[in-house]
Amino acid sequence: MIRFETVMLAVQALRANKLRAFLTTIGVVIGSACIVLVVTVSLTGRQFIIGQIEAVGSNLIYANAVQTPGRATALSYQISLGDTAAIQETVPGVVQVAGTRSQDASVVVNGDEHPVALVGVTAGYQEIRHLLILNGRYFDPDDMMLRNKVCLITIDLAKRVFVNQNPVGQSMRLGELSFTIIGVFRERVETFGQSEIQRNTVIIPFTLMADYTGEDFVTTLYAVVSTPDQVAPATARVEQVLLGRHPPGSGFDVRNLNSILSVTEEISTALSIILLVIAAITLVISGIGIMNIMLVTVTERTREIGIRRAIGARRREILQQFLLESSLISGIGAVLGVFAGVSIPVLVRPLIPGNLRVPVPWIAVVAALAVSCLTGTFFGYLPASKAAALPPTESLRYE
Repeated sequence: MIRFETVMLAVQALRANKLRAFLTTIGVVIGSACIVLVVTVSLTGRQFIIGQIEAVGSNLIYANAVQTPGRATALSYQISLGDTAAIQETVPGVVQVAGTRSQDASVVVNGDEHPVALVGVTAGYQEIRHLLILNGRYFDPDDMMLRNKVCLITIDLAKRVFVNQNPVGQSMRLGELSFTIIGVFRERVETFGQSEIQRNTVIIPFTLMADYTGEDFVTTLYAVVSTPDQVAPATARVEQVLLGRHPPGSGFDVRNLNSILSVTEEISTALSIILLVIAAITLVISGIGIMNIMLVTVTERTREIGIRRAIGARRREILQQFLLESSLISGIGAVLGVFAGVSIPVLVRPLIPGNLRVPVPWIAVVAALAVSCLTGTFFGYLPASKAAALPPTESLRYE
């Protein structure tokens, strides 16, 4: 047990050198704050990225025909609507299938021409790609079946073309065709132009797209399975179905988002390790600072140590006193560092786009407190043991 007298002597020694103790504590504050922030940013960033990918569709499989020179225009090598139906019927676990066909085009609105990405979509596309209808409605079965000349546009295109106007009910002309806008939409999770949905996209029924282009093949096929554990086998099965329904030499690029999730987790782990190493170096430097200051303190208080030993203090009590001093420095620094590490995410939250929440995980606080306190104890042991080993007679003669 540590005697109360030993504790009071350690506290009084720190109070007698407030500036020195404060400057030594700053290193621990920075190190522990770094640990809290590193763990917080790492875990929050990882969860955010994975959440974004899963929101796009962790159960999503997508396929494209590989464009081989000389076969790029051969319809027998392209994905057809029959392929989508076959996948829906024969691949276990598939609950929804949709296809798209996209190309660049120009539309005319009120006499002004605007470049757009024209996308024809089949039934089920909205559910698969999680499109949010902000105004108006989505295609109904009659629109698909009867090739109604209707379309939906992105919110970005609506703001750019129909300034301070409601685009629903307005018309736009594409060549000889005139479309009625029935809705405005956006992606639930931004893909930042990495899918067929661009900032200036117009989507129309696939049947109408086939009439407009004279070709009814699909450029991208989407399939959704019911559970994540079915993604890998369903991906392989989708490729088998496509290869089996097309001539020898056909090629299809069939993928899912699991590989992206795996890469994201690996990158996140690597960044976390690098940042934690930096935080650990900061703590080691602060620990060395504690050790240096405590060694100087032992030298300065050699006579005090001799007097304490002469009046009956044991070596263990001297060891405990100096260990307490270094532990108090690191402990106070750890608490202040954790407070700073917890406060920073709260203070910067208004500056984060979308007012994203950055919760501080409890493991970050525990890790910062534990590592910082252990740093002070570890680096304070050498000075403490040196103080406890001083001979009383020589210490009393020290000037």
